Amino acid sequence: MSRRLLLGGVVAGGVLGASLLAADASMGAWDTGVLLSWALGSAAVAAVVAAVLLRVLRHASLAVQAGVAALAPVLAFAVALLGTGATMFISAHDLRALLVVTVAAATVGLVTALVLGERVAAASQRLGDRAQQIGDDGAVAPAGGSVGGPSELVRLAAELDGALTRLAETREQAAAAEDSRRQLVAWVSHDLRTPLSGIRAMVEALEDGVVDDPETVARYYRTMGRETDRLAGLVDDLFELSRIQAGALSLELEQIALDELVSDAVAGVSLAASAKGVDLKGAVASPTPVVELSIPEMARVVRNLLDNAIRHTPRGGTVWVEAALADDDRETALVSVRDGCGGIPAPDLPRVFELAYRGDAARTPGDGGAGLGLAVARGLVEAHHGEISVRNEGQGCRFTIRLPLAATSR
Repeated sequence: MSRRLLLGGVVAGGVLGASLLAADASMGAWDTGVLLSWALGSAAVAAVVAAVLLRVLRHASLAVQAGVAALAPVLAFAVALLGTGATMFISAHDLRALLVVTVAAATVGLVTALVLGERVAAASQRLGDRAQQIGDDGAVAPAGGSVGGPSELVRLAAELDGALTRLAETREQAAAAEDSRRQLVAWVSHDLRTPLSGIRAMVEALEDGVVDDPETVARYYRTMGRETDRLAGLVDDLFELSRIQAGALSLELEQIALDELVSDAVAGVSLAASAKGVDLKGAVASPTPVVELSIPEMARVVRNLLDNAIRHTPRGGTVWVEAALADDDRETALVSVRDGCGGIPAPDLPRVFELAYRGDAARTPGDGGAGLGLAVARGLVEAHHGEISVRNEGQGCRFTIRLPLAATSR
């Protein structure tokens, strides 16, 4: 609709301007009508000719089409000049002089249109190359370089470059995720096969009567129980991770003081700490931070961190779990677990929360983990709009969870 209004305004303005000029020159109504008829008629003829040529040359280059478009107003002017000059106004000599001027001007205009058309065509070609990269699996980055040409094409090139950059990042992330999944399948297969093979061997030994003394039989049963618990934990981690990645995690939030979360977590791992000979200590600063969270999921996060800390802290070491308000943000609560594992190699620190990560000192094939615990912990913390991080501190490392305070405690 706006385009039609614009075209109508141009036509009306042109007719009005021509009429005013004719009136200013004291032309009669008949002469003015003849001039306008020739002008409008010649313009219509030029428009039809240009439309036909553009239709015929619709598959030609942009430069050729721009030349045709530039030729249309010259053709309209030439036809109008010839018609009016031949009928009533100027001499044959003056008419030829005007024709010379018209042909020369038309030549310059056509050359200019072709040159500008070539520039636009070159810019369009570069845009086409960028657009082609979107469907090219081998493309990993924008082509770069200036597109030139009209501002619309430059802006479009910038949008395409941004899209290509995002596409390259997405492809890199997808490749990394696929590699991580392959490693996960290999490691989980190993961690499933190892306890299953042990359980099967012990069951066969018990069935065949190879083991019959009560002490050994009891030890076998205890071992099978531990291996079963290990398999159950692995399956739980896989299920939780699949819910997180599928966006199917449903949290039932409620307000809880962090001292309750810390005390429950400490109570849940105290036996494991005692069996390992690790001193387990907890501390909650006053006032006790109150947060809004899903208790089972966040308890699982803290429990995973404590299990990991106890497993990697040598006998006689200490594991600390602490909760407090953040010093740098009084609307954020912190829960941290500090162990005595000896630290994590600096290059591995940014990767410890990656899916199926196994550092040299992080896990061994028989420690009861498949590299899922920290990945699950990160997913659950982020589902609570929090953050989890790790840094080396003292003789070990500190894992820190940042959670927003409940609205009523801010």
